[in-house]
Amino acid sequence: MRAVAKIMLACALLAGCNTIAGVGEDITGTAQWFQQGLPGGY
Repeated sequence: MRAVAKIMLACALLAGCNTIAGVGEDITGTAQWFQQGLPGGY
């Protein structure tokens, strides 16, 4: 599962906007998507 998270993060960084704010938003979106997949309703 960590490998999937690392791959998603790498893709988000590569495909994100070229601004710091854009990359930050992509990371936030990826983290929220990943968090929704965790059991326990975190």
